[in-house]
Amino acid sequence: MLAACQNFLLSSFILLTLLTGLTSLKIDRAEESWIWIQRCLLQAFNHTSGNQLKKWELSVTPEGFFRLRKYFLSGKQEYFSFHLSRLKDINYNGTSQWGDLIFKAIEDDIIVQTYNDPKGNIDSMATILSIPVLDMEPERLDSLRNALIVFKH
Repeated sequence: MLAACQNFLLSSFILLTLLTGLTSLKIDRAEESWIWIQRCLLQAFNHTSGNQLKKWELSVTPEGFFRLRKYFLSGKQEYFSFHLSRLKDINYNGTSQWGDLIFKAIEDDIIVQTYNDPKGNIDSMATILSIPVLDMEPERLDSLRNALIVFKH
């Protein structure tokens, strides 16, 4: 009886250790992914794509939130936000020198807000967000796609 209890405790300890290790591995992979996603997007974002931007802010949080805020010379602001788990697909239109990354959400999961817009301030939801980028080689796009997959689960 004592041997059976010891075997059970040893088995439970081993299982718990394995599960903890797998969870830690998943957390490390998610952390590496969001850092890489943010760095890739910050380096690739084409802020000179004719939009007359005064400044812009792009971030991806460790929890998987994508946020982009554009400040135009006219005073207008645009804000986009979505959780990477709601991402259905990512496509690319353009050449390896310049083009557009197209994020497609599962449903209308992308928050879109405008401020100081002559047409009025608008709060809406969208399925697609297109952002202009530079130097998006096929390998870099594949790496970005793979990093984004980590947040889909």
